Amino acid sequence: MTQPSVILATASYDHTIRFWDAKSGRCYRTIQYPDSQVNRLEITPDKRYLAAAGNPHIKLFDVNSNSPHPVMSYDSHTANVMAVGFQCDGNWMYSGSEDGTVKIWDLRAPGCQREYESRAAVNTVVLHPNQTELISGDQNGNIRVWDLTANSCSCELVPEVDTAVRSLTVMWDGSLVVAANNHGTCYVWRLLRGNQTMTNFEPLHKLQAHNKYILKCLLSPEFCDPHRYLATASADHTVKIWNVDGFTLEKTLTGHQRWVWDCVFSVDGAYLITASSDMTARLWSMASGEAIRVYQGHHKATVCCALHDGAEPSSC
Repeated sequence: MTQPSVILATASYDHTIRFWDAKSGRCYRTIQYPDSQVNRLEITPDKRYLAAAGNPHIKLFDVNSNSPHPVMSYDSHTANVMAVGFQCDGNWMYSGSEDGTVKIWDLRAPGCQREYESRAAVNTVVLHPNQTELISGDQNGNIRVWDLTANSCSCELVPEVDTAVRSLTVMWDGSLVVAANNHGTCYVWRLLRGNQTMTNFEPLHKLQAHNKYILKCLLSPEFCDPHRYLATASADHTVKIWNVDGFTLEKTLTGHQRWVWDCVFSVDGAYLITASSDMTARLWSMASGEAIRVYQGHHKATVCCALHDGAEPSSC
């Protein structure tokens, strides 16, 4: 069967990864993932591969094949891999793990190219749009900027002592970074370029978004502009949509019955897909705040999702 133009993948504690036709809601491919649970999914910029971050491996699957086997396995982490992502040309991959490290992998060569020590379990890693800095958040509450050019940690901050940073997100133009923590709080900073190439964090806002854990925070993509939104997915079963201009609450997405673990915007920001412990993923209209499709098929908690609906592969 031909691959749909919109690729949606979900993974669950039932040890499967499912591919869906996002428009019809039909599951057209299921991959067994017996080694561990999958913590994070990410699709390469060229739409060719899906990375699944597990414990302790990252496996790369061919999106266009029916093969149940990964095309590559990346194996030097020693604990749960909690974050994975790609450089915009797809030349390299980054990851963060509960083993306390952030790693960089050249997709064209085996083995890990670089490793940075966070000294605490890493929960989240994002790549700055400049493609030269990684920002990580860990279980002890540390946020660190890893300068890939200088190959060192260029900045370190702790928004709330001993409060785990669960999720980080950077605005597509590099102007803002948001960190969400276990207390339901989002910290927002402006990112400023210093005299050197180093990025400086200027505190902008503190948002008490939820009363329970925030499991994922996500800023809207470039083609959503001039509207800019922050989505926060929480253990309180809701996703809240905040207007970045003043951080006012725009909408609360209600319908999930359990924790909401992950979310991803469509390329134009018109839709949001969420993954929940209630075993479903949902497609939401940002205009109405209503769920317009439910993806059902997993038998346990659905904990991560990935979406690629861009007409063209994105490039730097």
